[in-house]
Amino acid sequence: MVELILGLDAERVRANLARIGGELDAACERSGRALGSVEVLAATKYVALEAMPTLAEAGVRLVGENRAQDLQEKAAAHGPLFEWDFIGQLQSRRVRLIVPHVRLIHSVASESALQELERHREIMRPGLRILVQVNVAGEQGKAGIAPEQLDAFIARSSVPVAGLMTMPPLSSQAEDNRRWFAALRQLAEERGLSELSMGTSQDYLIAAEEGATIVRIGTNLYH
Repeated sequence: MVELILGLDAERVRANLARIGGELDAACERSGRALGSVEVLAATKYVALEAMPTLAEAGVRLVGENRAQDLQEKAAAHGPLFEWDFIGQLQSRRVRLIVPHVRLIHSVASESALQELERHREIMRPGLRILVQVNVAGEQGKAGIAPEQLDAFIARSSVPVAGLMTMPPLSSQAEDNRRWFAALRQLAEERGLSELSMGTSQDYLIAAEEGATIVRIGTNLYH
């Protein structure tokens, strides 16, 4: 059981954010991308409600929550401090709690989610867009749309699709994920989609080299 992070050091987070930003710029340079092409999203699943202002003090502007109720509570308390994304598994019955607060939902991967998004359009934050989660590796039992079903799924979405997201198979070697990130980039390019949410604390530099526009960072930012 991971404990909530109650005490954060703003200066440490600021230094980590600067370091990660520099690393991402170097990765962009290596792959011929413009500097500043990758947003750092602070994954705040384990950051306590009362610790959130410290992130803002450290210069964090974009945060992502995994649980709908936590998002609702944190956005109610600290909404203006951040841009909010939802990055957890999207449960249809929780859609109504999420859509008033976020600019992006990173994890849309079911027909029921599409239906609930359509049902709750009247309470959505203006300009909300979604990312379709793709199971690029074809892992059994893992959330995500199969690549061959992607076009039909996008066509059924009444909410604008900004791009794609993936979680590659578990691996101890970041380099192992390169082919999955490259595959997601190709799927996005073929469909004219601009946003790619891929890469976490373990593999964000590989993701950036392969075209990520958003990387989801937790541990590396806080410690």
